[in-house]
Amino acid sequence: MSELSKKGQGREEILSKLEQYRADDLAWRDGHCFAYVYDAGREAERIGREVMGMFSMENGLDPTTFPSFKRLENDLMGISAAHLRGEGAAGTFTSGGTESIILAVKTARDRARALRPEIAAPEMVLAETAHAAFHKAAAYLGVKAVMTKVDPVTFKADLAATRAAIGPNTILLVGSAPSYAHGVIDPIRGLGQIALEHDLLLHVDGCVGGWLLPFMRRNGEEVPDFDFTVPGVTSISMDFHKYAFTPKGASVVLYKDKALRAYQFFACSNWTGYTVVNAAVQSSKSGSALAAAWAVINHLGDEGYLKHAAEVRKATLRLAEGINAIDGLSVMAPPEMCMFAFKAEGVSVFHIIDEMKERGWLIQPQMRFGDIPENIHMSVHPANVEWVEPFLADLADAVEAARGLPSGQLAAMIQDQLASIDVSTLGPEQFSAFMAMAGAGEGLPVRMAPIQEVMNILPSALSEALLINFFNDLFTP
Repeated sequence: MSELSKKGQGREEILSKLEQYRADDLAWRDGHCFAYVYDAGREAERIGREVMGMFSMENGLDPTTFPSFKRLENDLMGISAAHLRGEGAAGTFTSGGTESIILAVKTARDRARALRPEIAAPEMVLAETAHAAFHKAAAYLGVKAVMTKVDPVTFKADLAATRAAIGPNTILLVGSAPSYAHGVIDPIRGLGQIALEHDLLLHVDGCVGGWLLPFMRRNGEEVPDFDFTVPGVTSISMDFHKYAFTPKGASVVLYKDKALRAYQFFACSNWTGYTVVNAAVQSSKSGSALAAAWAVINHLGDEGYLKHAAEVRKATLRLAEGINAIDGLSVMAPPEMCMFAFKAEGVSVFHIIDEMKERGWLIQPQMRFGDIPENIHMSVHPANVEWVEPFLADLADAVEAARGLPSGQLAAMIQDQLASIDVSTLGPEQFSAFMAMAGAGEGLPVRMAPIQEVMNILPSALSEALLINFFNDLFTP
């Protein structure tokens, strides 16, 4: 049980304990990590950390008290609007892509409440490759997510399926640039045309690509239009803490104009305290991530981002080429930015991931979804660039090692018992029994392949219930 220290602890003691706490954390600075972290080097990291400290205690709740926040945010919004070719666009700084997406969905919902009050059960149409944050927004805001299939070869949104999914309650269409899982850009021009035909808003999820894709275009890459130059696009989310390489907690949501953005705001004077007006979800908030994003973006500058865009694109194409050359592996769709997925024939992708972990690499599993097989995701960033060839060599070795490992026995055994589990009544006892049956009684095993193979065959409702129970147990003092 954690206890508050009776006497205050000194700086050295506190720092020593924190170093112990993070001893098992991912060692992301070695360039061996292809998920979660986007690293542009030690100098950008140092500047970001230093500036975060400068602005960590001030409160962004009231920009009239701390006008530096207003200036920093307006600077970043101006840079972002120009970057996404949105003359007259207006935006808000947020804590991340999920908050940006939630705000875009809220804006669509509240606009519909004002202009289409007959809609009692609003819906948004999105491809099955759209980020899970849209489903989170749907759950939080009471907006139904209507999912459509994607093209089975390109993994891009299907325009005909989108058009067919629109109904009288539709308030929003969603496109991705690119979608996270496969690194491909939805046909935004086609989605924009559909949005115009039906007088709907269209949000483009540019969280992973909004910043980097324009630099790739300027480097001579063929990048389809996805920004405010596309008729019908009404909002775009774009993360700075991904391919702008800023510290975590930095994103933006932009709208075509201030009139649309107004639906995003919340104000309350209906209580005894101070009048509240919030652009985003948080009220009191640190200015650390905002100032750090401003600092890193200005530190790297236009030339720095052009250089990083060229290097990660070259590394991505070489990785895709090398993976396709390994027997049994194939990239699922040609990467249109610097992230992609690959699948395996005759060998478990989950054993490959475990084998790569033993060799010091982090790559990310993606579970089977409908007709889309289980696969491995790669997000390439600057720190990975020098490690491409060693990665490919270790991957080839890992595939051969994985071929000799047994696969699927635990999943087959558990699958026979799934019919007896009622998700609606899944409680701690059933959860514990299931986890023990899966070989994860006390914590998770070092090798995750058997557990991942089980999760790969579960219905989504059961998978979600188990994950909720697992995390409910995980975060216990």
